[in-house]
Amino acid sequence: MAYYWFKAFHLIGVVVWFAGLFYLVRLFVYHAEASQQPEPAQTILKNQYQIMEKRLYHIITMPGMVVTVAMAIGLLVTSPEFLKQGWMHIKLAFVVALLVYHFYCGRIMRKLAAGECNWTGQQFRALNEAPTVLLMAIVLLAVFKNSLPTNLAGLSILGMIILMAASIQLYAKKRRLDAEKQLAASQAKENEITGQVTV
Repeated sequence: MAYYWFKAFHLIGVVVWFAGLFYLVRLFVYHAEASQQPEPAQTILKNQYQIMEKRLYHIITMPGMVVTVAMAIGLLVTSPEFLKQGWMHIKLAFVVALLVYHFYCGRIMRKLAAGECNWTGQQFRALNEAPTVLLMAIVLLAVFKNSLPTNLAGLSILGMIILMAASIQLYAKKRRLDAEKQLAASQAKENEITGQVTV
């Protein structure tokens, strides 16, 4: 019975942790892009994002991570035979990578607050895809265990990475084109007003 309690709370912790990680880096995107705003909007937005990032990291993401890891330890204590299986070693390696990512996000958050981070919104969008890849690998290993079709899983993960990279590039292109259209429209309007004043 203890195994099922640990498993239930482990899954709850995973959902909370990943929700926090996904949203945290999305806030980093907005925080970085706030630099493009004129004052006083820039300072107001950066201060607001800083507050949101700090609360999200300490109130949601960190507790989610702690619950996930604590319940995973409980699962391994109640079922130590998993530690003898190869799929678990690979899964734990991915979890370690996720923990590194988690604490790296905390470091970025502190650098953003200090005004020492020069990352662009585009770079943060790419960073935001890392936990998706890790989540996919971890879930596939947890479900299939030793019977994971590695060729198919590898191709799926590679395909997802390519799709995410293409999506980020397409979105960047769309934003650039939208900005160019907006600039052209404002210049046309300015020319129209200047023409009316001259007449």
